[in-house]
This record gives sequence, structure tokens and C-alpha cells, in this order.
Amino acid sequence: MNDEKRDVARELARRHSEAGDPLGWFEALYKQANRDFNTIPWADRAVNPHLAAWCEREALPRPGMRVVVVGCGLGDDAEYLAGLGADVTAFDLSETAIRWCRERFPDSRVSYQVGNLLEFRGAFDLAVESYTLQAMPLDLRSRAIDAVGKLAREIVVICRGRDESDPPGTLPYPLTRADLDGLRKNGLELLKFEDFDDPYDPGKRRFRSHWRIK
Repeated sequence: MNDEKRDVARELARRHSEAGDPLGWFEALYKQANRDFNTIPWADRAVNPHLAAWCEREALPRPGMRVVVVGCGLGDDAEYLAGLGADVTAFDLSETAIRWCRERFPDSRVSYQVGNLLEFRGAFDLAVESYTLQAMPLDLRSRAIDAVGKLAREIVVICRGRDESDPPGTLPYPLTRADLDGLRKNGLELLKFEDFDDPYDPGKRRFRSHWRIK
């Protein structure tokens, strides 16, 4: 996310928060983009490499697994997972983003749906959350983490990371290990936690964590 794109997203988020619609900026950003990928901060038009590396290492998802992609954006992660043989549902709060996904991938096996993480319900084998929690307003973070934890028996979360003693920063807001520990109240146990510098974006600290129902 370069500085100019980040500033546009932050300004939209600020305006919608002040108007009492803290999640409305997602739809506003996609609508304002008018199908221009270059104006969407996270539109790399490729699978998140940290997700792809995890899938290869863990041999997940297995063919036929029911997978949900949280905040699917423009669909690249969802399409990658479907290409591995998973039965994929992908949702995003933005109606414009979902229409864009369907236009990009007209023959897709993915079930693209409009949905709010805080309200979305389902029972899946694996939930994939990549860079969505860090875009949520801080006062909704615990609810969002709890919502992710209710979606599946197994979960992978990829996000920006920070120490508890670090300031919360600005959008996209890094998470702490304590934030992610909120998943435990849904009966999930931590299988693996990784804290690393992003080789594709040096200087950005990333967390990747893998959780499973006990």
C-alpha cells in the first residue's frame, strides 16, 4: 500500500467514521475506484504470497474442504484456493467488490457473496483471514476477531504485527499477539505462530498464525 493510496483510504475511513458509518469506507473506496485496480491499496491481482507459502507448506486446503475467505476483496486468494480443489465461499462487505470479482472470474467455482464479517454465519472447515482485521476500526477489532473465530474448525490469520508496548499506529492497524488470542474463547488452540519481516515489503512486520478447534 503506497503512501498516496493509503492516504486516500485513511481519509475515506475518517469521513465515514465521523458520519457514524465506520465500515462504509470499504464500499466507497471500491465505488470510487471505478474498476481501476491501481487505486485499491491491496489490489495486487495475485494471491497473497504469505498465504500461498502457508498452503504449500501445510498441504492445505485439501481437495473438497469447505473454505471461507474473509473480506475477499477482488478475489485472488479465493481463486487460488479454489484452484487447489477447495469448495470456496468468499465474502466482502462491498457490493462493488463482489460484482468486480464476478466480472473478473465469470467462470469461477467460488461462491462470491456480499457479507459483513460481524454478521456473517457459516460452518466451514477452514477460514482464511488475510489483511482484513487490520483494516477494521480499532473499536470493532475484538468483535471482528470473535466473528472470525466462529466461522470454521481451522483458521489461518495473516496480518501486520506489533508488540503490546508499541502504539496502535494508523490504518492499516497492526495486531498484537494478545489481539489474536481472542480466538481462544471460541475453543481454538494455536498450532503455530510466525513473526517475520515481509521479504516482499521490507520493514513491514507480519504475523501468520494457524488455529484449530481443540
